[in-house]
Amino acid sequence: MSSVPDVPLSVLDLSPVSDGHGVGEALRNTIDLARHAERLGYRRYWLAEHHNMPGIASSATVVLIGTVADATESIRVGSGGIMLPNHAPLVVAEQFGTLEALHPNRIDLGIGRAPGTDQRTALALRGPGGLTAENFPEQLMELLEYFEPDPARGVNAVTAEGNKPPLWLLGSSGFSAQLAGRLGVPFSFAHHFAAENTIPAVQLYRENFRPSETLAEPHVMLGVSVVAAETDERAQFLAGPSGLTFLSLRRGRPIALPTPEEAAEYPYTDMDRAFLNDRFGSSIIGSPETVRKGLDQLLADTGADELMVTTMVHGHEDRVRSYEILADLKN
Repeated sequence: MSSVPDVPLSVLDLSPVSDGHGVGEALRNTIDLARHAERLGYRRYWLAEHHNMPGIASSATVVLIGTVADATESIRVGSGGIMLPNHAPLVVAEQFGTLEALHPNRIDLGIGRAPGTDQRTALALRGPGGLTAENFPEQLMELLEYFEPDPARGVNAVTAEGNKPPLWLLGSSGFSAQLAGRLGVPFSFAHHFAAENTIPAVQLYRENFRPSETLAEPHVMLGVSVVAAETDERAQFLAGPSGLTFLSLRRGRPIALPTPEEAAEYPYTDMDRAFLNDRFGSSIIGSPETVRKGLDQLLADTGADELMVTTMVHGHEDRVRSYEILADLKN
C-alpha cells in the first residue's frame, strides 16, 4: 500500500487573486510559489486554464508556463490543463514545441476537453461555429501529428517538430480515462472536484490501457485539494474562502478570493452548507497528521502513482506554508 512518502507530489496552481490584491500580485505569487515548490522537492508545477473568473489569474496559461519555467531550474512545468476545444491544435503544437525547445525535458502537455469556463465565455473563445468538445479525439490526433515531420502535409508546426513534450490526458469522467488508456498515455483525474467519479474513472483507465512507446504500464495522477496548517482548526479557517468563492460562482456572481474572516462571518443557509459539504467533501484539510491520514487513505483507495495538490487560500504565506507542511510529510 502506497503512502505519502512513496509517491511524487506536485502543484496545481490557478494563480488565485485574493480580495484586496491585484492580478499582478497573484502572478508574482505564482512565481514565488514555484520557486518554493522546486526547493521543497515537488516534481511538477502545472498551471490551469480558466477564463472569466475574478479569482483566477492563470487564464493565459501558456504565457505563465513559460514565465515559471524561466524562473525555475529543474522542476517540470506544464498545463493542468490546456482545454483543447478552446484552441486550434496547430497553435497548441507551436506553443508547446516552443516551450519544449526553450526548456528541454521540463515541459508537460496536459490536455483536457472541458471549456474551463461558462458557455458564454467558451463561445467568445471559440467563435460562432468554432471548435467543440464533440470532436475532441480528432482534435487531439491532429495536435499530436504536428509534432512529427510530414513533407506531404500542407501545414506544419515548425517549432513542434522534434520538440514533443510528454502528453497527459486530464479528465473528470470516464471519457478521457478510456481515451488515455487506449492511447497508452498517463492520466490525471480531477479528484478535487469530481470525487464521486474517481474510482470508476481510474478503473476504466486501467482496464482500457494499451502499452505504448510512452508507457508500459498505466500511470495515474490525482488532483487533490489540500489545506494544511499547524492545527485542524487553523486549516479549516483558512479553507473557508474557497467554499464561499465557489458558492458565489454557482450563483452567477463570481468573486475574488475573500478573506477567511469574511468567509467565517458569511450567513450560510443549511442548503449552502449541504452544497459545500458535498462539493468539498473530498478536500483534505487539517494538521499535518490529519493531512497525512487523508492522503494515505486516498492512495490506499485508488493506488494512484502521483498526487497533484491544489491549495486555494487567501494569504500567500499561508499557501506557501501549506505546501511546506505537505513536503515535510515526505520525510
